[in-house]
Amino acid sequence: MSWSASQYVQFEEDRTRPVRDLLAAIPPVHATSIVDLGCGPGNSTELLCARYPDAKALGLDSSPDMLQAARRRLPTVTFAETDIAHWTPEQPADVILANAVLHWVPGHEALFGRLMSNLSKGGSLAVQMPDNMQEPSQRAMDKTASDPAWAGKIAAAAGFRAQMDDADGYIRMLRPLATRLDVWRTTYMHILPGGPAAIVEWFKGSGLRPFLAALDDGERERFLGRYQSEIETAYPALPDGSVVLRFPRLFIVATR
Repeated sequence: MSWSASQYVQFEEDRTRPVRDLLAAIPPVHATSIVDLGCGPGNSTELLCARYPDAKALGLDSSPDMLQAARRRLPTVTFAETDIAHWTPEQPADVILANAVLHWVPGHEALFGRLMSNLSKGGSLAVQMPDNMQEPSQRAMDKTASDPAWAGKIAAAAGFRAQMDDADGYIRMLRPLATRLDVWRTTYMHILPGGPAAIVEWFKGSGLRPFLAALDDGERERFLGRYQSEIETAYPALPDGSVVLRFPRLFIVATR
């Protein structure tokens, strides 16, 4: 599955707000080594570097397009293409940031345990994951994907997103590994100009990508048309033509 930096950054201000909130919750640490897992086009890396200006930064992503955009944005930062599911640093990091990425990586108990072990003493793992699978946007996605016209081609995409635990599950998982643990859930109300079509554009840069990647051009156009019809029903436009996208997210800051 490929990722498009230009598609993703259409809503950069809205997508960046959660990582601002996440970084603000990391306890003070004199960081010399910081890592941004799933750095995307570098918007989260930029904020991470601003928080820790004296630290050596590394941004990791599996998408060449995202990394190209990140390098243009932050030419002095080291970026590398890697599968973060199997990444291990050469030395412990003081801060590992994972903003809107770990929900794509399976096996969370082993993954979170490994990431915690890769922290220095007093270092923090800061994670933000969409927690929106029960939202109308996702139900509309599943309903559209179930159409027999393409269900066979995209069956595998339905399981592309990793199985997430609830907040209590992550507390049970991380409490034995952390000296300090902060877990919370925030629902953002994104007011998007452009009506329901803007919600379709939003998810073309994230949740829709596994489905669209499996379809040819004609199927992709029909899929998006069907999905937009569902979105128009679930998200009526406001009088000014804008639309409100309700988006719950789960946050975790675990300090070793």
